Amino acid sequence: MPFADRLNNVETSAIRELFKLLGKPGIISFAGGFPDSALFDVDGIREAVNAALSEEPGATLQYGATEGYQPLREQLAAFMASKGARGVGANDLIVTTGSQQALDLLGKTLVSPGDKVIVEGPTFLATIQCFRLYGAELLTVPVDGQGAKTDELETLIAEHKPKFVYLIPTFGNPSGAMMSLERRKAVLRMAVKHQTLIVEDDPYGDLYFGEAPPPSLLALADEVPGARDVLVHCGSLSKVLSPGLRVGWMVGPAELLAKATMCKQFSDAHTSTFAQATAAQYLKAGRMPATLSRVRQIYAERAATMSNALRRELGDGIEFVEPKGGLFVWASLTGAGGKVADGAAFAKKAIEQGVAFVPGAPFFATNPVHATLRLSFATAPLDKIEEGIQRLGKAL
Repeated sequence: MPFADRLNNVETSAIRELFKLLGKPGIISFAGGFPDSALFDVDGIREAVNAALSEEPGATLQYGATEGYQPLREQLAAFMASKGARGVGANDLIVTTGSQQALDLLGKTLVSPGDKVIVEGPTFLATIQCFRLYGAELLTVPVDGQGAKTDELETLIAEHKPKFVYLIPTFGNPSGAMMSLERRKAVLRMAVKHQTLIVEDDPYGDLYFGEAPPPSLLALADEVPGARDVLVHCGSLSKVLSPGLRVGWMVGPAELLAKATMCKQFSDAHTSTFAQATAAQYLKAGRMPATLSRVRQIYAERAATMSNALRRELGDGIEFVEPKGGLFVWASLTGAGGKVADGAAFAKKAIEQGVAFVPGAPFFATNPVHATLRLSFATAPLDKIEEGIQRLGKAL
């Protein structure tokens, strides 16, 4: 069958392929990138559904505006204001079907074949696939424990003049890194200086352990004159409320939002009004702070348990920065003492021991680092984390 040429640029997700191996009985999986369904506020969501159907049944069940259900846009603006982004109004954002759709809309509206786009190395796998689908040439800025290395980022921007830069500053997937306040301000300054669009993806920023992370780029933008004109912010309720609702949003310059809205009309007409009305009622009811508090506490305990077990069971065979939030531990194999040093080879040995994780190489758009791996602590109870890491120790 004569498929579109653009499909030659992408391949099936390595993670989706890995899930085919997870049917083995008794396997402990650290492979998934999703929140723990046992932590969903089912009662609160049920109340929100009932409120939506009671208060505005017609609007909840009818077609809606492509830009989004207005009560939800207002609640999302208030939600962002509570985190420091006070200059964002309801009409400064559009609602998307998960933040994943926001990335697709950016690809549709901004990327022509051959355009250069800078991403982090490593970065969200679906981002690599999405932007390549539209013909982007991806360039990589390296990441350390404080996020993207801004000196190297500015060098890349100056040399290549990319269409835009895509960053996950807070607890990125897969790196788990938290960009420092100093680097965040540097990113905004260089965006204005070079007039280069920055895309901030922030699905994990609310999942912090202990001290809150620095403000988002969106919240800091008012401190750097002109920064709002070169900044896109993508948010999501998937990791903090429910992935099944598929509710995300995108804040950006008016001209870009207009083009994105037009493309969204061709794509899905609008995000489910039923889901949007449910999310609006949930946020309006004020349950989010308590939900986040509970989730943060549980994920923090799991992250600490995994980190301690990795140090104990794998010793000098592994290096990682203990996460301060999010869902992931990003690690590198050292090969010390002749131990396994390749993430893909280690993954196969781990499956034989009854434990799964994701090798790190596919998360790099260029120059993959084969010694890396991603472990998710979000969905495993503490005893399974302990047992799973013991199995990893045997595999190593």
